[in-house]
Amino acid sequence: MKLGTAESDPGEVSTGYLSVTDLPTGQPEHIPVVVIEGEKSGPTVWVTGTIHGDEPTGMEAIHEFVARIRDEPLQGTVVCIPVMNPSGLRTNARTSYYHGDDPNRYFGFERGDGETPPSVQQLICERLYEEISASADVVISLHTSWVATYPYTIRPRVSYGENREKVEAVELRDRITELTDAFGLPVVNQFSHEETERRSLEHTLTGTAVADGIPAFTPELGGRFVVEQDVCEAAIVGLYNVLHVSGMVTESTSFPMEFELSAETDLKRLIHPHADTAGIVQYRVQEGEWVQSGQVVADIVTPHGETKTRVNADHSGYVLSRYEGVAVYENDPLLDMAVPDDEPLLREHRD
Repeated sequence: MKLGTAESDPGEVSTGYLSVTDLPTGQPEHIPVVVIEGEKSGPTVWVTGTIHGDEPTGMEAIHEFVARIRDEPLQGTVVCIPVMNPSGLRTNARTSYYHGDDPNRYFGFERGDGETPPSVQQLICERLYEEISASADVVISLHTSWVATYPYTIRPRVSYGENREKVEAVELRDRITELTDAFGLPVVNQFSHEETERRSLEHTLTGTAVADGIPAFTPELGGRFVVEQDVCEAAIVGLYNVLHVSGMVTESTSFPMEFELSAETDLKRLIHPHADTAGIVQYRVQEGEWVQSGQVVADIVTPHGETKTRVNADHSGYVLSRYEGVAVYENDPLLDMAVPDDEPLLREHRD
């Protein structure tokens, strides 16, 4: 495989850079790439990290994963992009600094006849995705969430009726489920279909890949800014086990520690509850904790420490993340939660 300056042969590991745009200072913007090509042919798995520049755990997991599999007898090819957003990494920021854009909302746009040309971030995403979609049989987009986050995997929803038949959608859903189960972190379904569309999540890397029929998913590897080593180690094992269920390595491996959200039904993402008044938030719950509907999850207090209001959960579920910062305004979100899912992963798409 040849990807930018990385050119591999069977049984070799090759590193290099993919040039995606030019910088005003005259240098190209380089994306680092690693290609691990097995001696035997097989599937091609793409693993990407740090598409948000303040999320380094995915990058570190890729570094250690490559070190682990580079001498393994591999059937197929693994392509890794440790840093999808170099401008964000340079500034420890979520977004790219070209125009302050979120890089993970610029995939899968169709060029229209409008007068405004695409931004440089959209061009970068187009050029990256052209490479990914040309060979990927699986895409794993490694992320982290807010600082206080319990690790989990987002399982995307699948539609049919517009671009694929139902039988194809069922196969895609089942393959994604097999992969997310193999990865080993607790599985939480994506937001509802309507909320996914409202948040433009179909233009994430995972959303675009799934729309194109490529099995893809998004692990959230704990919190941002620093590498959480225990979650990193779990991700390395998870990536290895994805190779196993893809027929690329002969054996699976066990997890160094277990992360679990026990539930009798599938769970889905929900941002809830929200502050109903401005003030200072004092949380009463932590990530990974189960809360009951009606339970007080936070107090909103004055700068003097006097209670203004208590915030209750309207839904039972697990706390995935507490939002960062203590100063809140009206309707600011307080928690990411995993609540029982009330709709199927599969949906017929109708205009």
